[in-house]
Amino acid sequence: MDGCARALIRGGHQPGEMVGVYARNMPEWTQADLGILAARGVSVPIYPTSAPDQVSYIVRDARIGVLFAGEQPQFDHALELLSAGEISRIVALDERVDLRGCRQACHFQDFVAQGDHPPSEQEQRRREALYRMDDLLTLIYTSGTTGEPKGVMLDFANIAACFDMHDRRLDVGGGDVSLCMLPLSHVFERIWTYYVLCRGAENVYIRDPQQVMDVIEEVRPTLMCAVPRLYEKAYAAIQARVAKAPPLSRALFAWATKVGTRVVASRQTGSSLSLLLSLQRALADRLVFRALRGRFGGRTRLLPVAGARLGDEVNLFFQAMGFNIKYGYGLTETTATVCCYEDARFKLGSIGTPLDGIEVTLGDRNELLVRAPTVMRGYYNKPDATRAVMTDDGFLRTGDAGDVDAQGNIYFVERIKELMKTSYGQYVAPQLVEGTLGKDPFIDQIAVVADARHFVSALIVPSFESLEEYARSINLQYHSKAELLRHSAVVEFFEARIQALQQELARFQQVKKFTLLPRAFSVEMGELTPTMKLRRSIIEANYRDEIEGMYATG
Repeated sequence: MDGCARALIRGGHQPGEMVGVYARNMPEWTQADLGILAARGVSVPIYPTSAPDQVSYIVRDARIGVLFAGEQPQFDHALELLSAGEISRIVALDERVDLRGCRQACHFQDFVAQGDHPPSEQEQRRREALYRMDDLLTLIYTSGTTGEPKGVMLDFANIAACFDMHDRRLDVGGGDVSLCMLPLSHVFERIWTYYVLCRGAENVYIRDPQQVMDVIEEVRPTLMCAVPRLYEKAYAAIQARVAKAPPLSRALFAWATKVGTRVVASRQTGSSLSLLLSLQRALADRLVFRALRGRFGGRTRLLPVAGARLGDEVNLFFQAMGFNIKYGYGLTETTATVCCYEDARFKLGSIGTPLDGIEVTLGDRNELLVRAPTVMRGYYNKPDATRAVMTDDGFLRTGDAGDVDAQGNIYFVERIKELMKTSYGQYVAPQLVEGTLGKDPFIDQIAVVADARHFVSALIVPSFESLEEYARSINLQYHSKAELLRHSAVVEFFEARIQALQQELARFQQVKKFTLLPRAFSVEMGELTPTMKLRRSIIEANYRDEIEGMYATG
């Protein structure tokens, strides 16, 4: 960290200057990040999967001179920025990166070695003495489902308040191991990494989050941040395995799940377990739960989950298995966590209670409003946008509709801007519908369409591994994915599953027609943000013909 800071200073870095980190997760990511802060600079993370125009926008808007690039794809794009005069120097975090003979580039270890420079060390110490809590610490650009990214300004006071609030809700210490699998470019994993390191825990980095289940048994984490999709996929896989198990095994699993669910109900009300339920819980743990938790390494004790809606059925299932899921809610603008489950109690269906020191109230259209010392300083270079999201009395407008009950539990309803109004005037919350159907093991991605339409439809990307296995089981012959998806047996199969899944939804919310897609929504096509949120306008533009086809005979 110090070597990186001194190398920056030696290269002419000035206090308050912004430095970019454009990489996948790796230890060097955090080393560069902390080195920037130690030089009294401002760290600007950039998603490694960002489209080139978004990277260029951030570099220009933040006036980034030095860019830490992770692997070859990020380095090669950084070279283009260098050639265009948008940056002045590149530091490759991965030592295997080919520098392409660029004289303005070097590898991270060589860069750190340049910090062995007494005058730069003296300057670093001088800067350390001048630290202030209102110093800008980072600029995090929101991924933006619409419009250009906005740079959220967070200072040291925001982070310090966040740590204090987490200390009063969580227990993290030197014996913990956290698996860092969400992008460090996102506020959730980034602030969590700061927190666990500050509290003496070990942080283990994984570059590709898709490989998390391949390494989790080796890492055996006690802590891990995740988005709901991880648990939705795990839930679907477990249910699929159970469905194929012998009758006795299925009966045992059903009994154990019922016992676990009763234990969760007791925990929610704060009541103690009866002797019989305690014995049943111990037996269920020995026969069923322990093996399932072992698939996650066997040591998990605290699992923060946020970033999207977590279905009650999935949530309850993992709670019943003995996973301490801390479901919560937060924004980049609030230094991540606003609310999450408490250890002593939680209410299924809610996103928890506010952390101590955070005020949450409701505004127009039941918008969740937040006032706290963790609320951002504002949007960089965007005073009008800052004023638009702040009330006169200091509350941040989250843009999310919700509710608050008498016990202080917060409920998320929907992104206000994403609420879809049908041509009959009924409001459809797409995330609710997508979450209801997305837990099916045969559905990998789903995008609901309903705005200004007279019924709800959906674009569905199947889980091809599960679907192809089903096709083999019924001896269905096909030559391509497109042919498989058009087959009447497959369409009827999905129709039946969708109808069964959405019975809990109101009739006007239910999907009437759907189209099965042969490829996944992607960041590269602009259909997903780097945090995997749907960019609905782009999806609807890319699949205009398919959508119109669903309504042509509706």
